[in-house]
Amino acid sequence: MALRTGTAAESWPNIDRDSPFPFYVQVKKALETQIENAYWKPGDQIPGEPELCRLFGVSRPVIRQALKEMEHEGLILRKKGLGTFIASQKIISKSLVHSLSGFHEDMVERGLEPVADVLEQEIQPASKKMAQMLALEEMTPVIKITRLRYVEGEPVALVTSFLPYEHCRSLIHADLTKQSLYAYLEETCGLMIERGWRRIDAVTASEEHAAVLKIDPGSPLLRLESVSYSDQGKAVEYFLAFFRSDKTSFEVEIERVTTG
Repeated sequence: MALRTGTAAESWPNIDRDSPFPFYVQVKKALETQIENAYWKPGDQIPGEPELCRLFGVSRPVIRQALKEMEHEGLILRKKGLGTFIASQKIISKSLVHSLSGFHEDMVERGLEPVADVLEQEIQPASKKMAQMLALEEMTPVIKITRLRYVEGEPVALVTSFLPYEHCRSLIHADLTKQSLYAYLEETCGLMIERGWRRIDAVTASEEHAAVLKIDPGSPLLRLESVSYSDQGKAVEYFLAFFRSDKTSFEVEIERVTTG
C-alpha cells in the first residue's frame, strides 16, 4: 500500500505547547483522528518518524512514544525495515462469549460474511475427554468437524467441534461452508441449544496453528472452549476454537450482584 501524507496530513492540528497534555498524547490523538476519519485504511503505510517529527514540530522520542502507545493498543503494526502500517480492525465478539449464538450468527449480525473451509468432517470414537465433556460412554461414535473460519477473506479462527453421532446423524453429510451449524442442528436435527459454558484462555500458536491461520509460530491466540446443551438437557456440542488475537477481541458484560 502506498504511503499517504498529502494535504490532510498537512492540516493536522499543531501541538498546543500550553496544554497540560503531554506532546506524545496530542500526537497520538491526532493520528487516531486520521484513522477514525478513514483518511488511512487498514494496510496503509503512515509517514515515518522523521516526517512525523516535521509535521508536528516535535522530537523523535515524542513520536516514538506516541507510536508505541498506538502499537500497544493494536492500532498500528510496526514492521522492521518496512515502516508503520494501519492495523486491521478487530472483530469484537460479545455474544459469542456470553450468549448461545454461534460464530456464523455473530458475524452475520455484524454485517460480515463468514465462510468456512471444512478441513475435517468424520465419525470417530469418543476419546476419554470427549466422552466426559459430552456425557457419553468412551468409544461412542461422535462427529468431528474442523473448520477454518474466514471473515472478509482472512482466516480468523480454527474451530474443532465434536457432536454425538446419535443426536445428529445427517450432520456428517451437511455442507457447512456457508451454513450455521446451530441453525442446521435446530432446523434439521430438532436440537435447540439452550444453555452452556465457555472458557477463554490466552495461548501461543503452535507451528500447526500458525500455518493454518497464516501467522508466525508463537503468536498470541485466544482459545475458546465450550460445551452446549439442548433444551432436553443433552450435551450437543463440545468445541475448541483458536482465534487470532490480532483479528478478534471479546467483550463481556458484567453487573454487580447484591445480597440481602
